[in-house]
Amino acid sequence: MVKDTHKYLETKRPWLSIYGTRIRPVHPVGSVSSKLVIDSSLLHRTLPDELLFEVFIRMTPYTLGRAACVCRKWRYAILSPSLWRSACLKAWQTTGLEENEKIVSKIYGGSWRKMWLQRPRLRFDGLFVSRNTYIRAGVVEWKIVNPVHLVCYFRYIRFYPNGKFLYKNSSLKLREVAKLMDGRPSKIESIFGGRYTLANEQVQAAILYPGLRPTVLRFRLRLRGTIPGANNRLDLLSLITSGVNEIEADRVEDVLAATEGWQEDETHNLDVPAVSHGRGLAPFVFVPWEEVETSVLNLPVETMDYYVPG
Repeated sequence: MVKDTHKYLETKRPWLSIYGTRIRPVHPVGSVSSKLVIDSSLLHRTLPDELLFEVFIRMTPYTLGRAACVCRKWRYAILSPSLWRSACLKAWQTTGLEENEKIVSKIYGGSWRKMWLQRPRLRFDGLFVSRNTYIRAGVVEWKIVNPVHLVCYFRYIRFYPNGKFLYKNSSLKLREVAKLMDGRPSKIESIFGGRYTLANEQVQAAILYPGLRPTVLRFRLRLRGTIPGANNRLDLLSLITSGVNEIEADRVEDVLAATEGWQEDETHNLDVPAVSHGRGLAPFVFVPWEEVETSVLNLPVETMDYYVPG
């Protein structure tokens, strides 16, 4: 019998000891308790709480929500007010530090996490998309039945914390437009920049179309969510185009302030009458960046002729 002389290297996998370990509730990061807590998890024994907190503070709030489901210690650590304070101050950047601190104290009992979940806020980690369709009659040539075409187009909005947003109206699919909305307006790509304001769940926004007859496009939207804290829907309440004069046309960066207080039928250029659009008002659906490639909004009309935003 030939003796096997081969030697195999044993691979060390210390993280395997994590599986099946039940972790007792421990004090969150920053606790002043003097009680000694012995953690039986290998990961928590080797990774100091200070480094764990540095990892959490670099996560987005929605990633923090997923991380809180990993184990009890992470859940308690993620309840740290400093994590949610940072997220809230970024989400309501235009409100200001002092005003945000007054709001969290008076309305939300000093809880930044409660404020994050309950106060209406716009989302900046993706695009709001409105899918609209209409039927157009085709050309008849020696046919008895008149052909019709189902036309599909989209409205895209990307909001930023500083009160600015990008807008694009296009027939291109979501995965194609997401690559173009990189933070700068572009006349070549027909991407226009504007300003917005958020008051409770009401959103007022405006952009200026340049040209021989400058036209302002005014939005009035209502923010809501399919679940508490989601803020993933925008109902388009009104969409109005109006003319502006020469002075107002020069205020591209502050077009929202220039049109503040306007009536729905108000225009400052008689060649461009005010028009309140009654079509193309489908609600906006929020799509995070990580779901852009797999979203159903990329499906062609032949596959999805109608879409219910919910």
